[in-house]
Amino acid sequence: MARRQTTTRGFKRTATVLNDQIRRAGESRGFAVSRLLTHWAEIAGPEIATIARPVNVTYGRGGMGATLTVLTTGAQAPVLEMQKEKLREKVNAVYGYNAISRVRITQTAPTGFAEGQAMFAPPEPVAPPPLDPQKLARAAEAARPIQNEDLRAALERLGRNVLSKSQH
Repeated sequence: MARRQTTTRGFKRTATVLNDQIRRAGESRGFAVSRLLTHWAEIAGPEIATIARPVNVTYGRGGMGATLTVLTTGAQAPVLEMQKEKLREKVNAVYGYNAISRVRITQTAPTGFAEGQAMFAPPEPVAPPPLDPQKLARAAEAARPIQNEDLRAALERLGRNVLSKSQH
């Protein structure tokens, strides 16, 4: 029995359309660029990740020895310049060979000057507003009949979370 080929109608996300092409291009050169982008904080380390982020990876005509372009602010550029070789070694250590031969630092936004406000560190989490004492008591009362202490505490936390979401 032959399988019918299904087609999708409508729009697709750009990331889904380009994902395979990006992956193939990176893998043909020995490493996946997307991993560098998605695991930047782990690869570069917290010191570098808070002051810079990767913009792109370009390849020379020979195919090997890519250039990693990193975005940073003007004040942090000299600090990052002193750590370029260390950063290159960290990236290459992840891939197991010299995938990156050069690190280039840019102080402009990757898409133009209008978007020049770069954020590198994630914003500090905002503390949730205090809960209504009646809702806290209601959550504790609902979990009171449970005999297992750990389960009771978990259900009480769940109740507080649910009631705090309905408060907004």
